[in-house]
Amino acid sequence: MGAGHDHSHGSSGKLTDIDHVGIAVRDLDATVAWYEQMFGATVAHRERIESDGVDEALIKVADSYIQLLTPYTDTSPLAKYMEKNGEGIHHVGYRVANCDEVLEHVKSEGARVVDEHPRTGSRGTTVAFLHPKTAQGTLIELVEE
Repeated sequence: MGAGHDHSHGSSGKLTDIDHVGIAVRDLDATVAWYEQMFGATVAHRERIESDGVDEALIKVADSYIQLLTPYTDTSPLAKYMEKNGEGIHHVGYRVANCDEVLEHVKSEGARVVDEHPRTGSRGTTVAFLHPKTAQGTLIELVEE
């Protein structure tokens, strides 16, 4: 024990942690109530993310979050996604030390991206999304705190 239990023990390359798992839901309040009833979970943060047209509720799990998301406008990309796919896991957010650097790297390696440049996400984080087409069908979010 002791040695080897520093904060970096679980990181893999540029991904330092799982920041959150994004879950698309139709009724945010009902879902929050369900997590509370089932697990005694409480909301750590709520925010309307205007740039994405979504309302979020974050439930903290250890050093990560469950990000419950619902579209508040029909033009939200999440609304279009849910028309096709319904509720469920939408994306995975990985923590990175430098969003810009990792984004440039994945682009140079041929990954398709949703965001050409990092932008502001919830909680004042810096974020960028990779397109699921070149990521084995997973929408990946890079999150720099």
